[in-house]
Amino acid sequence: MKLIALPAFSDNYIWLLHNDHHALVVDPGDSAPVLSWLAKNPSVALDMILVTHHHADHTGGLPELVAQTGAQVVGPALEKMPVTAQGLQQGDTLEWQGLTLMVHDVPGHTLGHIAFWGQPAGQAPILFCGDTLFSGGCGRLFEGSPEQMLDSLDRLAALPGETRICCAHEYTLSNLRFALVVDPDNLALKSYAQTCVRLREQNQATLPALMSTERAINPFLRSRSPAVTRTVQQRDASAIDDVSRFAALRNWKNEF
Repeated sequence: MKLIALPAFSDNYIWLLHNDHHALVVDPGDSAPVLSWLAKNPSVALDMILVTHHHADHTGGLPELVAQTGAQVVGPALEKMPVTAQGLQQGDTLEWQGLTLMVHDVPGHTLGHIAFWGQPAGQAPILFCGDTLFSGGCGRLFEGSPEQMLDSLDRLAALPGETRICCAHEYTLSNLRFALVVDPDNLALKSYAQTCVRLREQNQATLPALMSTERAINPFLRSRSPAVTRTVQQRDASAIDDVSRFAALRNWKNEF
């Protein structure tokens, strides 16, 4: 399986997975990058589209892609899609070209947000997590609660460390600037930030990120760590438990 990040809009990625004959794409907010890639690779047919949540920058390309390719659309059972879609939720599995994808409910950014995790044969696992988990950060809470998002991130963080995190935006550098304020003595974070700066200077993607890396550097996965707890409580003394500290951290990021 070959994994490609197709840039869209100003900072979106549409993930494309293919085996030289069949392809799936994830969260196609715009049909143009996908159709352009397919035109350059005529031996590959798009037959599956995965959607993590209902926001337009993840679903806007669906009508044209379905009309052009006839691809099957799979999305969250609890959210409305602009085209006919198979609805999946926690515990469901999806089979595509020998790859089994497990579905995880990850509410927070939206109430029905889902993620897909699978392991291609002979390769590291892949996580398509939309706007729930970013490298160095997490999504804004537009619909869900801090408690829901913390639980969602906990479950994603429990996935194997070699999991490749395919999130939907190139937000890494801005996330890391915030992370370095929250967790300034984290040596792994400092090293990772330098690596990501070099990648962006060369116009390369910082993604996919590794789950093992995120567990070491992402303040939203480390909100219970002594270092992050101390910093958050210095800013907000009312943040006295796991959920309130996470909420304070997310609110701080919103204002950063």
